[in-house]
Amino acid sequence: MGVLGIMVPEAQGGLAMTEEDLIPLLLEAGWAGLPDPLAATAGVAVTLLRHASAAAPRANELLAQIAAGEISLGCVFPNSTRSNSTGPASTEPASVVASSNFVPAATSLDQILLCVDGSVHVVDPASLQLERVQSVDGGRDLFHLVVPAELDESTVLLTGDVAQAATLAAFNFAALGAAAELIGLSRRMLEMTILYATERKQFGVQIGSFQAVKHHLTNASLAVEFAEPLVLRAANSLALGNPQASLHVSMAKAKASAAAKGAAAASLQVHGAIGYTVEYDLHLYMKRSWALAGEFGDAEFHRRRVSAELLYR
Repeated sequence: MGVLGIMVPEAQGGLAMTEEDLIPLLLEAGWAGLPDPLAATAGVAVTLLRHASAAAPRANELLAQIAAGEISLGCVFPNSTRSNSTGPASTEPASVVASSNFVPAATSLDQILLCVDGSVHVVDPASLQLERVQSVDGGRDLFHLVVPAELDESTVLLTGDVAQAATLAAFNFAALGAAAELIGLSRRMLEMTILYATERKQFGVQIGSFQAVKHHLTNASLAVEFAEPLVLRAANSLALGNPQASLHVSMAKAKASAAAKGAAAASLQVHGAIGYTVEYDLHLYMKRSWALAGEFGDAEFHRRRVSAELLYR
C-alpha cells in the first residue's frame, strides 16, 4: 500500500504526502493496537531524513529504502553520552526534546537514528548495548540503550544547526504520532466499554442506564473529542511549516495523554473485574495507552513546553 513511503519525496520513490495524511492513519493504528513501529519509520525517521536530505546524501538512500519497504528505522533521543542516566526525562521549561534511553521494538529495527549531543548518527542496533527491560505494554518489546562514550565517525549523518533542526522536527512528529495513537486507543477503549455497558445487567437493567455510568463515560468521551482536533491542528502546522508547530504539538500531546488516561480509568471502572483479566482484550489498549502517555514527553513535560513557547519565545 506504500504506507511507509507516504511522506517520502517522489524523487526517492515515495508518495510525497504530508503529516496531514499520515496522522489519520496513526489514529487508526492506535484503534487497532498495531504493534508495528509504523510511526517510528514512516513518520519520525522520514521527518528527520527529509530535513537531512540536502546536507547528507546518505539520507536520500535511506529514504528510498524506506519507500521500497526494505528497512525499518527508529529514532532515539537519549541522554547525553556523558551521562547514561536511567532517570526520568528532563521537564525543565526550556527543554524542547524529552530525552529517553528507552527504545521500543529495538530488535525489529534495521537501523537506529541516534540524536545525541547535537549530532545525528545512523547506527546498527547490533552494535549498541541494548538491555531488555520490562514494560507495562507487553505488546511491544522495550530496551534500555546505553549510549557509547564514543561513537564511530563513520556513523555521523548530521552535525551542527542542521542536526538540531532535524532532531526537533523528528521529536515533534514522534510526540504527535504518539498523541494520534492515544486518540485511537481511547476511542477503542470507550467503544468496548459502551458496548459492555449496554450488555451487562445489574439489578435487572443494563448498567449503562445508570446516570453515574453515563456521566463517567461522557466525561471521558468529551476529553477525547477535545483532544482530537488539537492533534489534527498540529498535523496541519507541521505540514505547513508553521513556526508555532512545537506549541501545537505539545498542546496535542498533553491533551491526548490526559484524555487517554481518563479513558483507560473510566473503561476499567465500568468493566469491573473482567477489565483486570488478560483474557479480555481491554488490557491490551489500556497498557499501550499508559506506555504512550509518557513516551516522547508526558503531559507535564508538554505543559511546561507550552508555557515556554508562550512565555519565553
